[in-house]
Amino acid sequence: MAKHRQGRINDEMKKELAAILREVKDPRVSEAFVSITGVEVTPDLKYAKVYYSVFTGDKKEIAKGLKSSAGYIRGQVAKRMNLRMTPEFTFVEDNSISYGAHISKILSGIEISEPEEESDGE
Repeated sequence: MAKHRQGRINDEMKKELAAILREVKDPRVSEAFVSITGVEVTPDLKYAKVYYSVFTGDKKEIAKGLKSSAGYIRGQVAKRMNLRMTPEFTFVEDNSISYGAHISKILSGIEISEPEEESDGE
């Protein structure tokens, strides 16, 4: 039962964080294309890992911008979500999208040749 609630909170927090990131005024975050790929909230709702993916911009600067905006983001989440406790956010870069694109590029570069049919003369 608790896992189901935790999953719902993760999904709702992911939606809210995606909307809040568009409102962040820090130019390191607002000028970059940042996507929230997942959220993992601890069972006691004290901490949350926010997985994000960066498509444009300097990754180190974006990480600094997210860290400095964490207080504002937490305040907005507290206003928008009805939770007893608003978690502290830890932002973790998620490389799975770029890794998937890299694998896709490799796979599209593979040339598959048709096997030659063997004729036995029968």
